Amino acid sequence: MKALLLSAGLGTRLKPLTDDLPKVMIPLNGKPCLQYHIENLRSQGITDLAINTHYLPKKIKDYFGDGSKFGVNIIYSEETPEILGTSGSLNNFRDFFDDTFLVVYADVMANFKIRDLINIHKKNHALLTMALDSKRKMINKGAVILRDNKVTSFIEKPGKEIPGAMINSGFYIVEPEILKYIPEGFSDFGKDILPKLVKEGKLFSSEHKGYLFDIGTLEDLKKAREFLKINYQ
Repeated sequence: MKALLLSAGLGTRLKPLTDDLPKVMIPLNGKPCLQYHIENLRSQGITDLAINTHYLPKKIKDYFGDGSKFGVNIIYSEETPEILGTSGSLNNFRDFFDDTFLVVYADVMANFKIRDLINIHKKNHALLTMALDSKRKMINKGAVILRDNKVTSFIEKPGKEIPGAMINSGFYIVEPEILKYIPEGFSDFGKDILPKLVKEGKLFSSEHKGYLFDIGTLEDLKKAREFLKINYQ
């Protein structure tokens, strides 16, 4: 299985830390966030990785190279002059993903496990299966309503709490057929792709049980660092 690590974000809410570093390269107890993901995937046997870049791409490429120092194989895309969005990024890897693959939002710090999610994905013949989070507030996240693992409603950034909903965690198992849904240029999973899959009955989900931190703000980054320091010395 192959994986795409979404790493092109600007990290504007993390300034001044991102003045000279991509968001996914901000260190958490000595290692970039992106490195935690790579090591987690490698531990589960996933070693063929694609990384999309946009902001300060050389910082990422110089650190990880071809991935051999980390026990993986890495290919890159550089989105220029404009960023392509979470789903639009797949356009640069259309020849790479030829079987079921993973999409990971690399600015979400989590210990994702894929076995149970894959089982749900295959059992339901899903086009996309997402891991969900029930702990964070959903005001600026994607809100998901489930019935027997099937997503019956998806609302991107609803602006309020929705009773019974969980949150899109930013970790997907996806079939290559998804490429048929992605237009040229910019597109976003939450706004452009996931609502279509709900209407077609092809979107499934399961709750992520481990730790999860969105490091998009300085406050959230501090919480992630404190958690890792205590639990992963």
